[in-house]
Amino acid sequence: MNGFFSDFISQIAATSPLEWVAVVLAIAYVWLAAKQNSWCWLCAFINTAIYTWLFWQVTLPFQAALNLFYMVMAGYGYYQWSKGKGDADEIKRVTSWPLWLHALIVPTMLLSAWGLSQIASSQFNSEYLLLDASINLLSVVTTFMVAHKILQNWVYWFFINLASAYLYLQVGYALSACLFLGYVGFSIFGYYQWFMQWKGQNENQIYAQ
Repeated sequence: MNGFFSDFISQIAATSPLEWVAVVLAIAYVWLAAKQNSWCWLCAFINTAIYTWLFWQVTLPFQAALNLFYMVMAGYGYYQWSKGKGDADEIKRVTSWPLWLHALIVPTMLLSAWGLSQIASSQFNSEYLLLDASINLLSVVTTFMVAHKILQNWVYWFFINLASAYLYLQVGYALSACLFLGYVGFSIFGYYQWFMQWKGQNENQIYAQ
């Protein structure tokens, strides 16, 4: 146990300034997204550009590709959120997907991740390819859910963030691992915020009938 904490402290002490910037911007993104503030997408764009470079350096190709995808999604998310506003004070509606759709999405993504990891194993020497690919594909789906304000995105992030924290700790990014453990709490907060809006929308719709 002492060895684990010693290694953990050493990793934190060795954290590069670039990773520190990425972590700060990542925290800002999640907080602003939970508050439904469109500035979250600018934080996301810069943060993911940094992580694209960092993950490539430690042979996590799917994480690097995922963050490159996030850069594009930052612009797409801003567009979707802006499109949902009829005026300066109106907020895009939160919607919910049925359980059967999630029961289809998750196994499909995990099976696809296994296939990708098998293909990538011939090009990359990493023991974490399956976990790397699983996080990648589920995160892609979940990011679209965020952009379209699907309530259950926060449930996905809860489990994705736990897996990501473990992965990043294994490759020496202890600060980022702490960040993603913090994201687990943010995902609960975000779900509560969005659920209250979704519940309010449904109540207002009932009263309007």
